[in-house]
Amino acid sequence: MSDLEVLLKELNANLSSANEKYLEDSSEKYSKIFVVGPLRSGTTLFTQWLASTGLVAYPTNLLSRFFGAPLVGAKIQQLLTDPRYNFRDEILDFNSDITFSSDNGKTKGAVAPNEFWYFWRRFLPFTDLDYLPGPELRQAANLPKLRDELNGLANIFEKPFALKAMIMNQNIPELAEHFEKALFVWIRRDPIFNIQSALEARKRQYGDIHTWYSFKIREYEELKKLDPLDSVAGQIAAINRSLEQSFAELPASRKLVVQYEDFCQRPNHYYDGLVSRLVEQDGISGSGVPDYPGEGSFSNTNTWRLEEYSFDQAVLAYKRFT
Repeated sequence: MSDLEVLLKELNANLSSANEKYLEDSSEKYSKIFVVGPLRSGTTLFTQWLASTGLVAYPTNLLSRFFGAPLVGAKIQQLLTDPRYNFRDEILDFNSDITFSSDNGKTKGAVAPNEFWYFWRRFLPFTDLDYLPGPELRQAANLPKLRDELNGLANIFEKPFALKAMIMNQNIPELAEHFEKALFVWIRRDPIFNIQSALEARKRQYGDIHTWYSFKIREYEELKKLDPLDSVAGQIAAINRSLEQSFAELPASRKLVVQYEDFCQRPNHYYDGLVSRLVEQDGISGSGVPDYPGEGSFSNTNTWRLEEYSFDQAVLAYKRFT
């Protein structure tokens, strides 16, 4: 265990009792926006963009340090970054612009979006796999406490709270049933370029394309034994298949499908889609929501770069799993 992990474990344990006091206000006043989708599909870009609009609150790199006491962390973040509490410009170091760059999902800057996986794992009993059948998850997980802490975070920031939830890609029904005001956003990408990006992530993370990268899904034991191309193609196909099934059961007001390539061309379109659903769920006045304040477009990275396999090989691999 690193020095940082030791310090954070001690700090969060000592703050847990204070965190419980802030849970007294855990009613569901604001929507939760759960961003789901395969690895390397554009979820980081989407969350960075969403954070930059000011429409939502979100887990920052600073807040992630308080994974065991996030409501205390939220108050500390407000103290350090909220202009309302900035006395004579004494502390300005924690505020910085949100950029649209990342390294395998990791961002830089105190208020840049964080994946928040340490927070999620406090409530989920996942061991060998990052998945459990619905009945087992309902019995073993502490989803009511997860709900209360996310509600508490939204209430402190007085905004809808948006965060990545890909750890629940295959357990969306069990998560959805704990929220009346939840919006699930599925980031979809052309699967062939999604395969390429996932293989490139393996190489960046481990130095080769053979080591499994990202959450261990339900099909992990079978897929990990395959050739890297088939392993990744099956991984992305399985996640998309699970999301397709779960999204079919969600009402229209609680879901939004974002096609990565289209999002890069017209992010304002998806801003409007988010706003319309939040207005419906939270009962807020649409006139109180600012006009789209974000980027006009983003660069689409869908060009074939992989040396180990050809584009056509990737197409055939994905077809084998669909």
